[in-house]
Amino acid sequence: MEPRFLSLCLNPTIQKTYVFGRLDQGEVNRALLVRTDASGKGVNVARVLSEAGAKAVHITHLGGSSGEWFLSLCQADGIDVRWVDSRSPVRICSTVIEREARRATELVEESAPVAEGTEERILALFRDQARLGGFLILSGSKAAGYSPSVFPRMLRMAAEAGVPALLDIRGPDLLACLPFRPAAAKPNLQEFLATFPPSLEEASLEEGSLEVGSLDGSTLERHIEATLRRLKSDYGTDFVLTRGDRPVLFLEDGRLSEMEVEKTEVVNPIGSGDAFAAGMARVLADGGSLKESVRRGIEFGRANASELKIGTIGGRRV
Repeated sequence: MEPRFLSLCLNPTIQKTYVFGRLDQGEVNRALLVRTDASGKGVNVARVLSEAGAKAVHITHLGGSSGEWFLSLCQADGIDVRWVDSRSPVRICSTVIEREARRATELVEESAPVAEGTEERILALFRDQARLGGFLILSGSKAAGYSPSVFPRMLRMAAEAGVPALLDIRGPDLLACLPFRPAAAKPNLQEFLATFPPSLEEASLEEGSLEVGSLDGSTLERHIEATLRRLKSDYGTDFVLTRGDRPVLFLEDGRLSEMEVEKTEVVNPIGSGDAFAAGMARVLADGGSLKESVRRGIEFGRANASELKIGTIGGRRV
């Protein structure tokens, strides 16, 4: 039976993408191209999974006329959205792409707080969806108004329903969810080190070793390997650490391993991490290996980066 996916995000977004040849500071700049898409990490995951031929349901909150706009954009992309009324507008974020400089700048709007009662409504919706089975991808931050317990409560419901989970969250949210033994987690390296920092003794042994991308068989590498082993032992959770276009890190046979990311012409990098998560989930839900899920994640992430539209793999079915 084809697996069913639940893509959950409590921070919906309408994404405006502006393309310029060049951007002159302090001057009037006319865009060559503008596009508008439903976004937020969970929407991007659901869109990619749908493009890959999977059945994906996106769970979120919405409010007001911007919520209706968001739904119309999702409908145009064939995304199945289940939502509760938060009486809060959907935020609008912008990506500015400069072709000459080959640069993408993200402008992020903070979310409006959700209304009282939203949390209990979203938990009830999630419980009903989890009881139908599937594979959960929990992505991103949560809007103001939610309690710190909302994500772990969802993970408890998923565990009770026998729904495995892939987490793309960080910090206290990630730590609070680990006791419910998610199948996998995929923070980027910077998020991982902020969540599981080296001890002061480790940090002081090698000044500068904590910079992202400076893995030289050093203290940092040993810290990562030891932490991944401990997390696997304590929670049964496989961690995959992305680093942009640098090799992806994960444990293979108990040792820290790397998988190269083949270079690609980057059109818009936004959403590539979400495409990576979708690729991982597609393989893991089918019973594939962690290594194969990383390979698929890299493939989907590269495909997204080569498209102007965010959260897409260009319609390929894998």
